[in-house]
Amino acid sequence: MSVGNPHKIDTSKLDEIINSYEGKKSNLIAILQKVQEVYRYLPEEAMIYIGTKMEGLSPATVYGVATFYAQFSLEPKGKFEIKVCDGTACHVRGSMPVLNAIKARLDLTDGKMTTDDGLFSLETVSCLGACGLAPVVVINGKVYPQMTSDAIKIVLDTLLKEDR
Repeated sequence: MSVGNPHKIDTSKLDEIINSYEGKKSNLIAILQKVQEVYRYLPEEAMIYIGTKMEGLSPATVYGVATFYAQFSLEPKGKFEIKVCDGTACHVRGSMPVLNAIKARLDLTDGKMTTDDGLFSLETVSCLGACGLAPVVVINGKVYPQMTSDAIKIVLDTLLKEDR
């Protein structure tokens, strides 16, 4: 199981999370969600620790759950998670120029999806369920409707200023 980037984990923090869910394997998804909140992804070391620490689980089982659900990431995510819809409605209404503007503004080249400073992560999704607002971008759960290349640059610049 070689995934993600190595990340120093705090086993006391993992114990705290596991214990807050009474260490029950039926709470594995909730435990993984909390771990992902802490690290912004699921480090391999954390999955191994959880799998060996919790009764009735194995690291392989934890990994299987983490890779089954799309909500989990095995790669580090940025502070700002940008999702660009590339579904039919968004594509027809111009999501690709918006996506390209984001990549250019954040210097995401050569397939890189997270900025070097770890501030932004970018992904495309097949549908965000807001076809009437196409093209749609979602950043940390906030919906930005009817985006254009110029409008997304303003949004990104605003986020950059707010983060400083």
